[in-house]
Amino acid sequence: MEFNLRSVDLNLLPIFEAAYEERGLSRAAQRLAMTQPAMSHALTRLRHVFRDDLFVRRGRGVVPTPVADALYQRLRGALGTVREAVAGTRGFDPASSVRRFSIAIPHPLGPLIAQRLLDRCAIVAPKIGLDFNTRSLPVELDRQLRDGTVDVVVDWLERADPQLRMQTLFDDRLVAMARRRHALAGQPLTLRSLRDCRVVSLRARQQDELRPAGIREWGKRIGRPVLEVSELLEVLLVVSGSDMVGLFPESFVTLAHRHFDVQPLDLRPASATVPVRMVWHERRDADPAHRYLRERLAEVTTKLLRARGLPSGTPAPR
Repeated sequence: MEFNLRSVDLNLLPIFEAAYEERGLSRAAQRLAMTQPAMSHALTRLRHVFRDDLFVRRGRGVVPTPVADALYQRLRGALGTVREAVAGTRGFDPASSVRRFSIAIPHPLGPLIAQRLLDRCAIVAPKIGLDFNTRSLPVELDRQLRDGTVDVVVDWLERADPQLRMQTLFDDRLVAMARRRHALAGQPLTLRSLRDCRVVSLRARQQDELRPAGIREWGKRIGRPVLEVSELLEVLLVVSGSDMVGLFPESFVTLAHRHFDVQPLDLRPASATVPVRMVWHERRDADPAHRYLRERLAEVTTKLLRARGLPSGTPAPR
């Protein structure tokens, strides 16, 4: 028998969303301008609807059950679509908007971009919520863009899905890094000597045909890695304490030298550029709040690069 949606109070769904994202009933109640008893009563009704506890108390907060995890993945995109539809008719005011966005930035500059975007939005859009994922090896980003659980991605991997829009923020390059007292440091490096090096690298995320030409070109020049790691900063940790050589984005070289005592080796493919792009789903194009987010994200990224003397660019999205 077909389920009757009219039997469910849809006003409960934003309450579930707030409880899931805040991981605490008092914080969720404050976010929704509700009393805590009203929040508790709403969650009791939600448990009855979904026939699951949904949240389990732990310390001063709550943790979601597996049912709540699965429910949130389905509901977040649907609730976002409803908000977009309402916002499209009422206009968008960044000063009062309470939209929440999820942003994934696998690039090592991700935490710095996130910090600057948070600082900027605290001034111009103080009620907007921003959630960040800066893992070097995120999972199923394209699917999350399609289902709405991720709003924007800043990444260097190519996209095969024609529904995904892209805008280049800047062109990066990969450079070979070694510890400051490495035997090859300060010497002109040949392809032969590079192939003789022991290499540490980030584990690949996708098939070769979806990796930028600049990454594929390096793959032809170095030997098979003796160690693969799951986070880019782990490459620097290994390089700084061993005679291994690692590949790292040029945009991070100054910070890598300052904090890890490593330096680039004197060899790089001349044409090995790696475009770093902002990616979103095409259905977000007409959403004024999403467009505002993309503009602020491009703005803070450009300012960050200029502060480090690096070029940036924002060609029209495709």
